[in-house]
Amino acid sequence: MGCGNGEDHANRERPAASINVTVAILDEQIRVSPRNLGAGPVRLIASNQTDSPRALTFETAGNDPGLTQTTAPISPSGTAMLEVDATEGEYAVTTAGGDIKPAAVTVGTPRASAQSELLQP
Repeated sequence: MGCGNGEDHANRERPAASINVTVAILDEQIRVSPRNLGAGPVRLIASNQTDSPRALTFETAGNDPGLTQTTAPISPSGTAMLEVDATEGEYAVTTAGGDIKPAAVTVGTPRASAQSELLQP
């Protein structure tokens, strides 16, 4: 037999391409754009525009167990990136302390595969 030795294997489609979501931590609230997106890989790019270090948390909303991911503390005027694989549902973007109003994010049905997109890793 040759190099391929005749074994069959499943050709799985690639996941959806990752999307960027911007997050601004302000003195009174967190702003997120976009706030509605499809399920799949998400890269949150956060900037801390307050005078204190702040860690950012992306978590399933409500009391249901689910996804919770947190950055290291972000220095004032600093940035951080958080990558999550979000499934369909409601999420909250928060910081510790409760003095800053959290942002709500809605994740809808899964985004299409990136199988046919050029220049993907």
